[in-house]
Amino acid sequence: MKSEMAQQRNESEQERADRNFVELLQGARVAVTGVQVLFAFLLTVPFSSGFSRLDQADRWLYYAALVSAAIASICYIAPTAQHRVLFRQGRKETLVRRSNLYGILGALALAVSMTTSTMFVIDYLFQATLAWVTAGGLAALALWTWFGQPGLTRNGQSSDRSSGEGNSVSSSED
Repeated sequence: MKSEMAQQRNESEQERADRNFVELLQGARVAVTGVQVLFAFLLTVPFSSGFSRLDQADRWLYYAALVSAAIASICYIAPTAQHRVLFRQGRKETLVRRSNLYGILGALALAVSMTTSTMFVIDYLFQATLAWVTAGGLAALALWTWFGQPGLTRNGQSSDRSSGEGNSVSSSED
């Protein structure tokens, strides 16, 4: 039985799964570039001359930034790796669902890494209070724009249509 959106698009469930997977991979490509740059930067930090002067709190902050960047990398790479393992196994819908979950987990890990990395640098350059305030603002912005706002829209509690946004012909998130 075809879903309503698949019927509107005149596509089979398999075609829909294929399209959804391609769209998930395209979205991940945007995030992966940022994760790779951030992760590469973080991998070089301990080898700089000033790293040895960091106190224990800053080392733990660096640890959180580095590990969360690694987790984000793993999550964003997982769909491609799993696609290779599951190739031609008829499991595309499973792969789409997992890829969506990995994308959400990757975005959470990326938000943690971006926030802690920024906090790490600001604490080094200025002071702890400014670092905490900035990190809190960045975390709130990432959580709202990446999860809160779309979560409200998904649950029907918010509609951008009244403000002129979101008037596309159809959604690709089916």
